Amino acid sequence: MANLVILESPSKAATVKNYLGSGYKVVACQGHVRDLPKSSLGVDIENDFEPHYINIRGKGDLIASLKKDAKAANKIYLATDPDREGEAIAWHLANALGIPIEQTKRVTFNAVTKPVVKAAIKNPRNVDIKLVDSQQARRILDRIVGYKLSPFLWKAVKSGLSAGRVQSVATKIIVERENEIRGFVPEEYWLLDAYFKNSAVKAKFYGKSPAQNKLELKNEAQTYDVISATQNAEFTVKTVKRSVRLKSPAPPFNTSSMQQEAAKKLNFQSQYTMRIAQELYEGINLGAENGGTHGLITYMRTDSLRISPEGASEAKAYIGEKYGEKYLPSQPRVYKSKDSAQDAHEAIRPADVTLEPDAVKKYLSSGQYKLYKLIWSRFVASQMANAEFDTVTADIEAAGYIFRTSGNVVRFNGYMAVYITDDGEGDEDEAENRLPDLKEGEKMELKELLPTKKFTEPPARYNEATIIKFLEENGIGRPSTFAQIISTIISRGYVKRDKHNLVPTALGEITTTLMENHFHDIVDYKFTARMEDSLDSIADGQTTMKSVLGEFYKGFAENLEKAEAEIKNMSIDVPAEQTNIICDKCGATMIVKNGRFGKFAACPNYPECKNTKPLDSAGKPKAEVQAPEETGLTCETCGGKLVIRNGKFGNFYACENFPKCKFTKQITKEIGIPCPKCGASIVTKKGRNNTFFYSCEKYPECNFSSWDQPLRTPCPDCGSLLMKKKGKNTVYCLNKESCAFTASADDFETDDE
Repeated sequence: MANLVILESPSKAATVKNYLGSGYKVVACQGHVRDLPKSSLGVDIENDFEPHYINIRGKGDLIASLKKDAKAANKIYLATDPDREGEAIAWHLANALGIPIEQTKRVTFNAVTKPVVKAAIKNPRNVDIKLVDSQQARRILDRIVGYKLSPFLWKAVKSGLSAGRVQSVATKIIVERENEIRGFVPEEYWLLDAYFKNSAVKAKFYGKSPAQNKLELKNEAQTYDVISATQNAEFTVKTVKRSVRLKSPAPPFNTSSMQQEAAKKLNFQSQYTMRIAQELYEGINLGAENGGTHGLITYMRTDSLRISPEGASEAKAYIGEKYGEKYLPSQPRVYKSKDSAQDAHEAIRPADVTLEPDAVKKYLSSGQYKLYKLIWSRFVASQMANAEFDTVTADIEAAGYIFRTSGNVVRFNGYMAVYITDDGEGDEDEAENRLPDLKEGEKMELKELLPTKKFTEPPARYNEATIIKFLEENGIGRPSTFAQIISTIISRGYVKRDKHNLVPTALGEITTTLMENHFHDIVDYKFTARMEDSLDSIADGQTTMKSVLGEFYKGFAENLEKAEAEIKNMSIDVPAEQTNIICDKCGATMIVKNGRFGKFAACPNYPECKNTKPLDSAGKPKAEVQAPEETGLTCETCGGKLVIRNGKFGNFYACENFPKCKFTKQITKEIGIPCPKCGASIVTKKGRNNTFFYSCEKYPECNFSSWDQPLRTPCPDCGSLLMKKKGKNTVYCLNKESCAFTASADDFETDDE
C-alpha cells in the first residue's frame, strides 16, 4: 500500500509527487475541511467555550475520497502549510478522516524543493496541539466578537453590518488619520537658497553662526531680514568636513516588509502580493532543461529575519563567484528579529539563489517575475558588503549666517550592485551629488538668493504599505493576516480606495465612534496587541486556550449588556456618500446608492425625482448611452435588424424590435483557426471578469472551449492543435493523452487578444 501525503494546495501536489516517487500518493485537501457553522455561533460559552465544528459544505465528496485514500494507505503524512493555520488544518483533517491524532505524521516544507521535501518525510513529528489551540483561540475570539457585535450594529446603525476584532481596529486607525487631516492647521515657513557664480554650488540657509545654532524661517519678515543682511555681504567657506559614510543593506524580507516593498516598488495590493508569493512557493514549471517544477522561494508567511545556515552559505558562494570577494562582508550578516516575532520560519529568500530572475523570466507571469526579482535581489543584497560614500559638508558664512551644502560620491557600490532600498528617509536612490573642491577660507561670489514660501502639510493618508507598517509596529494582528484585514474593511464598506490611499467612509466613521463609545477595549491598540501576545503564549504553552477566552469574555459580555441597554431606543442615520454629479432633472447634488449591480448615483429627492446614473468602478459617471450601432446582421427570430447594445457584461447583439423581440447574441470574433473537434471556426467570447476565452462557433452543438489560446502552428510531433497556457509563457499540445509536447511560447507566433 502506498504512503499518503495530504497537502493543502493541488498546485504543488504534482511537484511533491515527482520528488517522492511511486511509493507515495499525494493529494490535496484544498484548505480547511471543517469550520464553525455559519448559521450559528458554534461555540458553547457555558461549557468552557467548546467549539462545534462541522464539515464545510461542498467538501463532502472530497472528505469521502480522502477517507478512502487514508484507509488504504500504509502511512499518512499531513503536509499542510508550515504555520498555525496549517497546523490547525492538519488537526481538523485527522479528526474528519477518523485518524487517531497520536498516529498522525506531521511534516512541513519550508521550501518546495526535492531536498527539503525528502528530508521532511524522513523526519515527521506529531501535530503540535499548542499551535492548534492558539489558532482555535483566534478563531473562537473572532467568532464571538463577530457574532455578538454584529447584531448590536444592526440595531444601532443598519442591518447587514459586521464587526471584527482586528478589522474594527484597522478601521479606527484610518478614521483617526482622516480626523488628523481635517483638523490640521497649516503653518507658514520659508526656504532660502543661495546660488554662487564661481561654482555650481547651491547652499541652503541653515542658521546663525556658529553652525549649531539652527534657525527656522517662519515668515516673510524673518526671511527678508536674512536677505537684507547677506545679499551684499562677503560669503566665505567657513568649514569643510570630509568623511566616509557606510550604508548597510536592508535585511531580507519577512511577510510584512515584503508586502510593504511590493506596494511601494511594484504598486501591488497586499492580497495580490500574497497570492503571487504563494505561487512562487508552491512551484513553477521551469521546463525540462531546469528539472521541471521548482518552488522558487521559501515559505512566505514569516515574521523572522533569520537566515538558515544553508541559505547563508549558498548566498556567500554565489556572491563570491558572481561579484568577487570584495563584495562579501568580513563576517556573515545576521539580522535580529523583533522580540515579539514567533521565529517559526526563516526570512523569505530564494529556494535556490543560483536561479537568477532573468534566467527564469520566460517561465513566469509578469507578476511572478517582478515579485521573484524583488525577493531574490533583496536577499542577495542582504548578504553583501556595505556601500561606501565619500561625503562632503561645507558651511558658507555671510554676515553671521550659515548656508550649508553637501554632496556625496559612491566610493564602492557594495550591495547596491544588486538592490537599492528606501531607508525610510526618502533616500530611494543614491544619486551622486558631486561638489567642487571647496577649501576653507575660499571666497564665494553670490549670484542670487532665492526665497520660497511653504506651508506645512497634513499627515498623509494611509496606503497599503503604511497601514501594514503601522499594524506591525503596534502588534495589531499578525503579518499573515494583514492582507485579509485590508480586504475585509474595504469589502464591508468601512474604507474605500482613493487611487492608492485608504479613506474611511461615513459608515466607517460612525461605526468607529460607536465602537469607541461602547467597546473601547475592542478598538484599543494596546488591548489588541496584548491579545496577540496571549495567543502567542498559548502556542508557547505558557497559558491555555480556555483561560485566555474566559478572561476576554468576562469584560466583553459586561460591555455588551450595557451597550445594548443604552442603544435600545437609538437610531443612527448614516449620511449618504456625496458625488459631484448634478441631477439634470431637478438640479440636486446626486448621492451614491447600492443596487443589484453595484453602486449608482441617485437623486436625493427620491421619490419626487427618480433620476439615476450608472457609475464606473472608480465612482465616476459612465459615458452617456450612445445610439445603438447597426451591424448589417439579421435577427434569427423575427428578421429585424441586429444592433449592438451595452449590458452588464459588455457589448452584445440585440434585435432592434426589443422588447417585442428579445433575441440576443454574444459578439464573437473569428481567429482563423478551425475547431479541432468539428472543423468549424474558433471564435473569441467574453467570459467572467470581462476576460476572453476561445470556443467553437457552433457551441453548444460542439462543446470545444478553452481559456488557453489556440495557435496557428500545428504540433511538430503529432500535428494536433497547439495551445498557449493562459498567463504563462508555455505552449502545449492539445492531444495530451498521446502527445507530451511542451515548449516556450517565445518560439511560436501568438496573437495578443
